[in-house]
Parts: sequence; structure tokens; C-alpha cells
Amino acid sequence: MGRIVLVAAAAFALAAGTARADDGPVIAFTAFASPVGSQNVPSASAPNAPGSISVPTSFTVPPAVAGQLPFSVLQGLWRRAGAAYGVPWPVLAAINKVESNFGQNMGPSSAGAIGWMQFMPDTWLRWGVDADDNGVADPWNAADAVFAAARYLAASGGQTDIRSAVYSYNHADWYVNEVLQLANVYGQGGTQETADLQQLQATLTAARANVVRGNRVFVAAVARERAMRHVAARLQRAVEDASVLSERLAGEQRAALFATRLQQTQDATTAARTALHSAESELARAQQAAEAPSFAPGAGSLLGAPSYGDGYVFPVGGGPSVVSAAHTHHDYPAVDIAAPEGSPVYALADADVLNAWHSIDPRCGIGMTIRASDGQEWTYCHLSFLDPAVVDGAHLTAGQQIGLVGHTGDATGPHLHLQLQPPTAWPQQEAWFQRFAGRAFRWQDAPTRMLDSVPAPAAAPVFAVVSDDSQPTVNFTR
Repeated sequence: MGRIVLVAAAAFALAAGTARADDGPVIAFTAFASPVGSQNVPSASAPNAPGSISVPTSFTVPPAVAGQLPFSVLQGLWRRAGAAYGVPWPVLAAINKVESNFGQNMGPSSAGAIGWMQFMPDTWLRWGVDADDNGVADPWNAADAVFAAARYLAASGGQTDIRSAVYSYNHADWYVNEVLQLANVYGQGGTQETADLQQLQATLTAARANVVRGNRVFVAAVARERAMRHVAARLQRAVEDASVLSERLAGEQRAALFATRLQQTQDATTAARTALHSAESELARAQQAAEAPSFAPGAGSLLGAPSYGDGYVFPVGGGPSVVSAAHTHHDYPAVDIAAPEGSPVYALADADVLNAWHSIDPRCGIGMTIRASDGQEWTYCHLSFLDPAVVDGAHLTAGQQIGLVGHTGDATGPHLHLQLQPPTAWPQQEAWFQRFAGRAFRWQDAPTRMLDSVPAPAAAPVFAVVSDDSQPTVNFTR
């Protein structure tokens, strides 16, 4: 793993030393065009004529078995395609990673994009390539797709202006930045380093998923045990309140039988707690291994590293390819930050924990309320896991990982619900939040709705702590 640390550090230093904030990342390698004819592939000067290529029957439908390729083979394809069309091979590698995770997620996407390099079907008909010369231009074939991507980039001016060419691939500045930053990392490394980074990300993702699963089992086990304890307490009270011996004996028998079931439940809770602790340790090791590589801008997004700026940290890691937010919440000032289940959640500023709950509230799920160093109070909801160290009164440091994204409580999908307390302003209208757009997340929708266009919320807090005979819970009061 030492190789990837050195590669990431080199890429980070390169990006920091050469890129200007207004220009985006600078590619640290040069592509030299070779005659296209020597590669036996179609020219990039014009698209395919209608009907000039053969495609598989129902080519928009994925094959029954999607074959995976080793990195040595993939890098050979990236290099040959880049040389054939005069575009940098690391850019092809980065697009391959961002678009399909090297063939592990080939769609069709929600927009209808397909294959190794995620072409829209009509674009494939215009620029698809039969690179392996089997008579069929197939977007689900790695060679055909990579060469087609290189051809499309070249047709878009990629031999002289790779940034504009990547923009033509996906009309979003965040996409261009992410691809070119990642290309810098790949360009500074090689086949083994690319494979190391992929393995590092896979290990980190798997470790997060194990914690999510482990915490789900543990929280459910604790809830079952709590319910069983309530029943056991009622049975014991019935024994104590029995007025005749026969009732007392029958009650004691029921209580004894139930005690056996309670012990089994307690054993299950203990086993779940042990498994969760093991998963947490595994995640800690994976995070430690990823710490140094995550300093490289391109690798940082892949590994879910925190994004810093203006004294704040964006609260969800993963970058704009997987993290998104809307300009408004569905019914009151708040923001739902969508991200894959298990994505890391961070403290957005230096803060003190006012209230933290590790069991599931019916509406907010697992979450916390903090007071940041600037005096603002924030509530996080719907986490799948909240770090055990996050307890009432704890101090958090900006960028400290506090949990994982989930959909506990009243949530239709994985996201972090973030709101001010009281909810008198949209979080996404704050300058610090907006400055992370395109860097830590992407916008999903139209321009921000002005706050004065919606009714002002009541001054009462959105959450209230309600105590019962088990433990405090936090409920919405809006």
C-alpha cells in the first residue's frame, strides 16, 4: 500500500503547485497523436454515417453476464485508445472509473446511458467503434467502449483542449474537475497504483457497509431487549401483587419462563455489540490506510475525504458524482443531502454536542444536535450509524467523522437531513454551503427559493426531548 501513498502525495503536490482556482486542475501529462489509420479505427473527424456500424440486437439492454477485466488489460486499452486518437490515457481511465467504476456499474443509468463508458444510445450510433474487429460495435464491450470514448474526446478537441473535450462528455464543471483530478492521480501512478487505489476504496466501502449492517442489527437487538425488559418487569409486578398463593406460583412460573427468553435476548444483544465493535475496528483500520492517499484531490472524492473551506466542512463525503442537494426542502427550511448508504458524515465545524441519540427516533432516526463555534445550532438526522464517542457534551472538531449516511426514521432513501435550530433559514442559502457546490456536492434542481416566499416557521424548536422509563427519545414537534 506504500506505492499509493507516494503516488497520491505526488499528485496532491502537483495539483497544489500548478492549478489555479479559476482554471481547475491542470493535467500533468502530454498526449501525442498517432495516425489514426495505423490503429485500424475510424477517424474522429466525422461521426458514423447512418447504418454504417452493426450493433448488438437490443444493444441498450445489458448482457446476462458482464465480464470484468484486470487492470493490466484495461490499462492496455486506455493506452492504445489514447494513442490512436491523441488523447491522454489517464483521462480515459478516469472517465471509465467515474462513469462505470471500471465496468462494475454499467447501467442503464437513470438517463439511459449504457456500457463501460456510459454512452447515450444515439451518441453510440454516431461515435461507436468496433475496436476488436469482430464486426459489431458493442458499448458493453470494454475495447469498443474505450476506443469510442477516445474518438468522441478527439472529435471534441481533446488533442488540444482536453478540458473542453471532457466537458462535452458531461456538461458539468464538477464532472470535468473530478475527471481531471483523478486523471492526475492515475497519470502519476501506473497499473499497480491504480489497482491499489481501487482496492483501497473497495475495502473502505465494504468496511462502512459492515458498520451499517452491524449497527442495524445492534440497534434492533437493543430495542428488542428493552421491550422484553418491560414485559419482564410487568410479570414481576404481577407476582408481587398476587393476593393468593396459587396466583403467585403461576406468576412466578411465567416470570421464570420469560426470564429464559430475556436471557437469550440479552445474549443476542451482546453478540451484536461484539460484532459491531469488530466492524468499527475494521473501519478504523481502513480509514487509517486511506488517510494519506485521500489528500490527493481526485483520490479524496473516491475515498470520501472531508472537504474544507472558509472554516467549515461539508457534512457528507464522496464528492459531487455521488453527493447532491436540492435548493429547497419539501416543506420547511432544511436540506436533504443525498448520498449512498454508508457515506461518511462529518462535523461541519468545531462544535459541542447538545444532544445525541443512537437509537432510532420515529421521524429523525439516528442523529444529533450540535452548537457550532459561531453559535449556530444544527441537527443531523437519518444516520445509519453515530459514533459512540458522540454523546451529550462531547466536543467535535471540524471534519471529524461522526457517523454514516442512512435512512433511519422517516426517510424514503439514504440522505443526511440537516437543519438549523430553530429552522428559520435554509442551510443551502448560507454562503459556506454554496461555496461547496461543484466541489463537495452538486445541485439537483432550480435556483434557490427565497426564504420570504414561504411562511415563517414557528419559534418553537423542531425537536423536543421526551423522557420515558427507558431512555430519552427525540421527536419532531413541528
